[in-house]
Amino acid sequence: MNITNPSREEIGKILKNSKRIAVVGLSDNPQRTSYMVSKAMQNAGYEIIPVNPVVDEVLGVKAVSSLKEIEGHVDIVNVFRRSEYLYEVAKEFSEIDADVFWAQLGLEDDKTFRFLKEKDYTVIMDRCIKVEHALTK
Repeated sequence: MNITNPSREEIGKILKNSKRIAVVGLSDNPQRTSYMVSKAMQNAGYEIIPVNPVVDEVLGVKAVSSLKEIEGHVDIVNVFRRSEYLYEVAKEFSEIDADVFWAQLGLEDDKTFRFLKEKDYTVIMDRCIKVEHALTK
């Protein structure tokens, strides 16, 4: 099965209608891609929720250990974990009923894609949310 992302136009609509982004694997190291991308999205007006059990706070926001600890609705779950961990994150994602599962640039997994599409979720893989935001503003 091939992974098929929404069109750029659809991605633009998703980003325009979203407010809260939970970032799985968000590092507190400013040199890491997850930090730089999340900071840019925070600066663009999105609420960033760090999801990382080994950090206390990132970008001035208290981190949570898992998606299930987040209170309130999450629009996008943006994942910065290696592809072999995507399925594990997807299972937790399906338990919190967020809107969009987004695996960052370089990350994709057929099993995860099929699992989420069978549940009728919007899935984006192998795309950088910061780049897509810049291209669809």
